[in-house]
Amino acid sequence: MSHASVSSALPITTSTASLAATRCGIRHQGRHGKWIFTTFCPSASPLPDANRFALRVTNGAGRAGESPPERSTERSEADKIVDGMDFGELCNEFECVSSPLVESTARQLARDILQLRQGNRALETFAVSVRYTDPVRSFTGRDKYQRRLWVTDALDDPSVTVQEMVMLSTSVLNIKWTIKGRPKSFIGVIGGDLIIKVNSQFTLNQISGQVIEHEEVWDLSASSIVGQLFFWTSRRLSATVEAGRDLGDLIKNSTRRASTESENLDLRPDLSGDPTKFFQSEDSFQRDTYQVALFLAVLYFVVQFLRTIL
Repeated sequence: MSHASVSSALPITTSTASLAATRCGIRHQGRHGKWIFTTFCPSASPLPDANRFALRVTNGAGRAGESPPERSTERSEADKIVDGMDFGELCNEFECVSSPLVESTARQLARDILQLRQGNRALETFAVSVRYTDPVRSFTGRDKYQRRLWVTDALDDPSVTVQEMVMLSTSVLNIKWTIKGRPKSFIGVIGGDLIIKVNSQFTLNQISGQVIEHEEVWDLSASSIVGQLFFWTSRRLSATVEAGRDLGDLIKNSTRRASTESENLDLRPDLSGDPTKFFQSEDSFQRDTYQVALFLAVLYFVVQFLRTIL
């Protein structure tokens, strides 16, 4: 049976420990079933670096004298947002209605949004046939998420903030976030910063956690009239270009598929095992004629035989 042991991250002397005990306290915090103990010193004059130490509860099943590896306590902004979310009841007394992979997908989507990832997005969070819809564009297929984002081409040094992230149900995730940046054209001098409030709704597969539907709605009420005009014009132009690429990819894939099927037909062996496949079949009409003639000949001989014996 393993026992929990308290180990110090740095060795200290007896006098140092007594000094730390008088000036410092021990704070403990539980997270995900683990307890972490750290020291804090309220005194105005901090202790020397050699006197600072952290206490950690470790599993005594490891080898004696071996301290566990240090783990970074820093958490990304996306993780902090997701930590405060309620994913609902994953399982009840009879069945599990959702999967922990839903939470993993939520974390990855938040990271992609905050970092405006393009090209290197985690495509495994999306289903192969995911459906995307916004006011000017729609498509099917996760491969299109690898393309460049409109915002990085149209805005200069855009910034992103997430206002709200909530599970509307065990399978529907809603993220409200804002993009702010100055248009790269001369419109930026006239209209100022463009502020886009985005409402993204993701429908997730409750077993795999993958996104099967993605819908976005935009609110430009915080932007100037000139900024709004720039957004809708450039966004529709970008959607037209992307639709042209979609058509080109469709034609290319169809041509490749037809070529592959033709090659398969040419190379496919005959596995029927029919021994008559090496002989040429007679014409069906000629075969029927022979059968009728043979029947009439047999009938004629039968009639002649009966006339002879009778």
